[in-house]
Amino acid sequence: MISREEILKPIWYAFTALDMDRNGKVSKSQLKVLSHNLCTILRIPHNSSALEEHFKDDDEGPVSTQGYMPYLNTFILNKIEPNFDFTELNKMCWTLCAPKHISDKHLLISGVDAFKVWCIFNFLSEDKYPLHIVTEEIEYFLRKLLAAMSYSWNEGRFEDYKRQLILKKHNLSVWELIELIGMGHFTKGINPQILSMGINEVYQELVQNIIKQGYMIKKGHKRKNWTERWFELHLTYMSYYVSEDLTEQKGCILLDRNCCVESLPDKDLKKNLFIIKCVEKSFEISAPDKKSKQDWIQAVQDCIVRIRQGLSSSHCEARQKRRKQRNRMKAEQETIESGVRQLQLASESKQAQLEAMSKNLQEATMSDVIEKQRRIQKQKQLLDQYKKDLEEEKMARKHMEEQVAEKSSELEQYWQRVKELEEMYSQLKEALEDERQAKQDEEALSKLQTRLLEEEARKRHELEQIYLQQQEVITSTQKEKKELEKEQLAKEKALQDAKEQLKKLEKQREGAQEEYKAVTKKLQRATNKTKTWKHKVTEHEGLIRLIQPGTKSPLKITNWGQSAFTEAELDQKEKMWQEVKNISHDGQ
Repeated sequence: MISREEILKPIWYAFTALDMDRNGKVSKSQLKVLSHNLCTILRIPHNSSALEEHFKDDDEGPVSTQGYMPYLNTFILNKIEPNFDFTELNKMCWTLCAPKHISDKHLLISGVDAFKVWCIFNFLSEDKYPLHIVTEEIEYFLRKLLAAMSYSWNEGRFEDYKRQLILKKHNLSVWELIELIGMGHFTKGINPQILSMGINEVYQELVQNIIKQGYMIKKGHKRKNWTERWFELHLTYMSYYVSEDLTEQKGCILLDRNCCVESLPDKDLKKNLFIIKCVEKSFEISAPDKKSKQDWIQAVQDCIVRIRQGLSSSHCEARQKRRKQRNRMKAEQETIESGVRQLQLASESKQAQLEAMSKNLQEATMSDVIEKQRRIQKQKQLLDQYKKDLEEEKMARKHMEEQVAEKSSELEQYWQRVKELEEMYSQLKEALEDERQAKQDEEALSKLQTRLLEEEARKRHELEQIYLQQQEVITSTQKEKKELEKEQLAKEKALQDAKEQLKKLEKQREGAQEEYKAVTKKLQRATNKTKTWKHKVTEHEGLIRLIQPGTKSPLKITNWGQSAFTEAELDQKEKMWQEVKNISHDGQ
């Protein structure tokens, strides 16, 4: 299991790479992207709103490393699963920080080798920020590198370099270490391919925890055939692949406290055999030679022993021991330095006492004149010092006034510029408002003009309709007028005829009345005669019977007298009178 301190180191480089202004702060949007990538690589669920929720009370801008650490510990590091790929985390953080510090033009190593040196630095560096590597770890790394390349160690050359670092009181950063390796300070004259292979071997041992690797032949479990595989031994497992390019992994042997490794005698034409016995399976393997067989058995046995004892890998243990030794030596050195400082303070105190006593004796023997001269000299010195301080204060004040004046001038220019910008903004705003109002007026005018045109067209259409109707009415009126004139003439003529007929009828009525009067007189005379006859008959009733006429229909009496016209003639007269009456009414 990789410790939290080892995980924090590449994350620290990623954070510093996002710090564009080098003020120790990174924007929240960049931290969101970084947190999302970390959650993806570390295989934990990512809560996108957790960062905003965490910093909701501190929304003043970018976040520093101290502000980001609580979020990182709570929402990411505390949820890490043990099966994440640490190499992917290193690659992601390297991709963020490398382009800002490394130039491939002047380095003798490739970018991949520089990445491996970066990972080795993170493993060997101290757990203090900013990260650095001490001279002892530099020596350890260089010794490992030269041993991997089968080159001898140059003690004198490194001692010179070490003295230079001590004089500078400076430990190396990762970029300085990459430059040290990439510029060939300790690998001058070595083939770049050999250097790359050496870096890769040290990287595999220290960073990837590969204790041993190489080709061996393994016996299958199902087909029982022997196949050559590339084996890599780690502390808790042993993986095997088709070839050393690691593109296809065929299996993994998990090591625990119940496993054991034993040597086997030669069989099936296979030599240098050994077996790894686990709880569920056993694996028979053939090494290339006897020495390789013993090395593999010893390496696997060491891993099993370390697992049983609860220890980490050998290089991790060695690194921890070196750190403890450095801390112990540092504590001892601090103790010695503290004792030396105390002795120096005691010696200085004694020396000061002796000097004070000697001075007192000298002062006692001095005369008043020398005392006065010393005082005068001291006063002159104080006066000169006071004048000098006063002059410096004046110069500083003058310089400060010049700076204030310069800043005031800059401030005035700035405010003048601000005012000009505000005026320009106001003018622009007015122009935009005028333009907007003009567009509105234009639109309103256009709408009004359209409406007026529509109304004018409608009115014109209505006027045309009215004109047509007037023409039709005039035409019809003229026709009616002519017809009415004809009718009026006909009616006037008929009226005239009716008047004439009426006059005739009045004359006829007058004649009929005269005739009626004559008939009435005749009737009166006849009635009187009848009465006379009745009286005479009554007197002679017994002698003569009066013959009375039979019943008759009632007689119609007209202006011309009783029964002057027949029934047919009377109906025709009535019709003619009715027609005349209708004609007179129509004329009125």
